Amino acid sequence: MNQEVIDFIEALKEPWQVELSTNLREVVHQAIPDVQERIQYKKPHFLKNGKYAAAISTSKDAVSFVIFNTNELEFPEGMFEGPPERKTLKLRKGDTVNTSQLVAWVSQSSASL
Repeated sequence: MNQEVIDFIEALKEPWQVELSTNLREVVHQAIPDVQERIQYKKPHFLKNGKYAAAISTSKDAVSFVIFNTNELEFPEGMFEGPPERKTLKLRKGDTVNTSQLVAWVSQSSASL
């Protein structure tokens, strides 16, 4: 656990963003037990063996969760945005997420890192 990442999440203005970002961070930790965390480009990044596995970013009305190394994965139509090598899930207040499915995707995408 990286204190800078903790501080980033705790400093978010909207309580729902704090809760969602905390949950997404837990997803990454479940998928990659030895994950490394750091703040880069002013947002939390999660690395496995020094390579990007996931990132969290926030805007005024959303929390975005990026999964890297996704070339080999299949995602539901319309759920994620982005090029084949990285997919972004944009969540807004009130959205729910299937955490076990996210854990599986992050685990699969990071397996070859």
